[in-house]
Amino acid sequence: MQPLDGLPQGIRSRIVAGVNGLAMHVLEAGEAGRPALLLLHGFPELAYSWRKVMPALAAAGFHVIAPDQRGYGRTTGWSADYDADTAPFRMPNLVRDQLALLHALGIARVQAVIGHDFGSPVAACCALIRPDIFARVAMMSSPFAGAPRWDAAPRDTVHEDLAALDPARKHYQWYYATREANDDMLRAKQGLHDFLRAYYHHKSADWPENRPFELAGWTAAELAKLPTYYVMHAAETMAETVAPHMPHGACAWLTEAELDVYAAEYARTGFQGGLNWYRCQTGGGNAAELRLFSGLRISVPSLFVAGAADWGIHQFPGALRRMREEACKDMRGVHLVPGAGHWVQQERPEAVIRHLLDFLRATG
Repeated sequence: MQPLDGLPQGIRSRIVAGVNGLAMHVLEAGEAGRPALLLLHGFPELAYSWRKVMPALAAAGFHVIAPDQRGYGRTTGWSADYDADTAPFRMPNLVRDQLALLHALGIARVQAVIGHDFGSPVAACCALIRPDIFARVAMMSSPFAGAPRWDAAPRDTVHEDLAALDPARKHYQWYYATREANDDMLRAKQGLHDFLRAYYHHKSADWPENRPFELAGWTAAELAKLPTYYVMHAAETMAETVAPHMPHGACAWLTEAELDVYAAEYARTGFQGGLNWYRCQTGGGNAAELRLFSGLRISVPSLFVAGAADWGIHQFPGALRRMREEACKDMRGVHLVPGAGHWVQQERPEAVIRHLLDFLRATG
């Protein structure tokens, strides 16, 4: 396999073997032995998504570690077969992956675990379950509302109600759990490169319609107010959903060369590894296992950072409030970065670096 292209100076790449059954691809910056930071990406992203913040965090005195998580990039040892067991992609095992990585690197404790998008709940669960190892947590773009409760929730009819709307709608996470989703994106009519360009643009602050607000509740009428990349038209694939929003001209925060890295990696691996995370979420596998921690709160200092134009903070109504008031005992700040959408650490890396370093210094 060719070396990963486009890494900024000071970031190095290697494979770490023996990580909970994986050979894990890791990007690093800063000297080993310094206080460690663990950075966890989301979907459809890679360790590469942290390239703009890693050098500055290393320059501040940290050993910065960003893995390609299970199902992504150059990490191997996982199955892309839709019919294979999805249990390895459940949340407790994703936490186990990070513990195994730290063990393989000889790191007993990290100063902070920092997660973006689907990496945010992984980071939150790391801090929830093992506060002795993860001394702080910073969540980005996806609020963590806490472990599921033991009491049974009423039957959720929202998907039936979405399908009954005119026009009919569907939630993207449940679409991502379908057999067709991987091929829909990997073999998009517009090509993989253009699909990713439109997808990243549609969820960024560059798309002028991203003006999020809090929804009143988990109902079809309220969810239908979300952009179509979250609540899709029922007859469309994700590639068809984002195609009309293909931007024209250069993108300042994601150059063609940078986009080529994502396109090349996903052309090789497909999307199924990351989509399996959604299958565990929507199918109830995560909830069944995380109920073990019901009522437990994150005890370590916590931070939340997102783009001010990021609908992700409101896609699950009430999650932001529950994170601040219930899930975290020591929430130090919620920062919504102007001029950033969903890809906040790529769109506005300077602001993210500032908030992270301020948080780390303020908590000792």
